[in-house]
Amino acid sequence: KTESFKVYGNCEMCKARIEKAAKSVDGVSVANWSADTKMLALTFDDSKTDVHKVQEAIAKVGHDTDMHRATDEAYNKVSGCCKYERAKSETKEVEKMKLDPIK
Repeated sequence: KTESFKVYGNCEMCKARIEKAAKSVDGVSVANWSADTKMLALTFDDSKTDVHKVQEAIAKVGHDTDMHRATDEAYNKVSGCCKYERAKSETKEVEKMKLDPIK
């Protein structure tokens, strides 16, 4: 099966990390990420894995996808040039509102 989805990153180091994480999932045969489009083209055996498992593996190495967000700890481990602009986390926004409510 072939799928494409967005993975956030910036450079060739991101490309290597993202593709390595995707290929580490059993059943993935091809992973090709584009720094220009931020899209990962993936070929995998859908009897062995699915898109969610691949996106979880990518999030574990510090890269957000539309389905899975990397932990702050994983994101903070990537090199400086790999620090992409992250979407705001809803939970962080809710916590901030609790701490600093609008008056």
